[in-house]
Amino acid sequence: MNNLGFRGWCLAFVAIGTAFWLWLINPTPALAVNNPELLPEQVTPIVDLANFLPQPQEDKLIQEIQQFEAETGWKLRILTQYDRSPGRAVINFWGLDDKSILLVADARGGNLLAFSIGDAVYELMPRTFWIELQARFGNMYFVRDNGENLAITEALDTVKGCLVQGGCNVVPGLPREQWILTLVTSIVGGLIVGFAAIPRKEGQIFAWQWVLIMSPLWGILVIAFGIGPVVSRTSDWLPLVRNLMGFTLGILVAYLSPLLNQPNPSKT
Repeated sequence: MNNLGFRGWCLAFVAIGTAFWLWLINPTPALAVNNPELLPEQVTPIVDLANFLPQPQEDKLIQEIQQFEAETGWKLRILTQYDRSPGRAVINFWGLDDKSILLVADARGGNLLAFSIGDAVYELMPRTFWIELQARFGNMYFVRDNGENLAITEALDTVKGCLVQGGCNVVPGLPREQWILTLVTSIVGGLIVGFAAIPRKEGQIFAWQWVLIMSPLWGILVIAFGIGPVVSRTSDWLPLVRNLMGFTLGILVAYLSPLLNQPNPSKT
């Protein structure tokens, strides 16, 4: 009985985890409801039901979206909602198709932003791009510090920039928090190299064999998590130089630590 109960709990945790992962990899918002009465009579690219956008900013965005659609053919739409949602009614209202991108701003969830993307858009920007875009500009800290309107406009400008340049695999730009994470992984990778290089034989200066053995670990930390996110998101050399300096410093600290810990000879 106890074993069966334990298995039941395990299956429940697996089911919850699977459901969360499927929700995470699918940035499309739920549009199951259908309330066309919430939509205005005149078709406009922005429906601000939650009043996140000041009127002058909304008017400017409408002009920019209409001009962008006329020049490129990509259809950008913004829906903000709070208490009620028009749901699937927006599909017919805007005539959403494969070249459409719908940004939904809803303050009721943990993340402000969600996206509904046409199939043609996925050829230029994969699902991982939209997940990162949602996490960067829609998280509660960004919204708290900058406001809902800036979160919407920053995300929209990023999408427009990627569409103009023919697509993006990652969200351009390197936030400070993300750079700090890359710096930490670079330093940790350097520490691993330094500890692995400590001499273990008489007369040995640098243990290259151990450095090569540990290369899969420190290589992933330095290249995949320390350098890759930097060079793929920004052309600025300063973050890359800092990460390489952190990697070098980590090597020196770990490699020289045995020398620093050696007891001083007694003066007798």
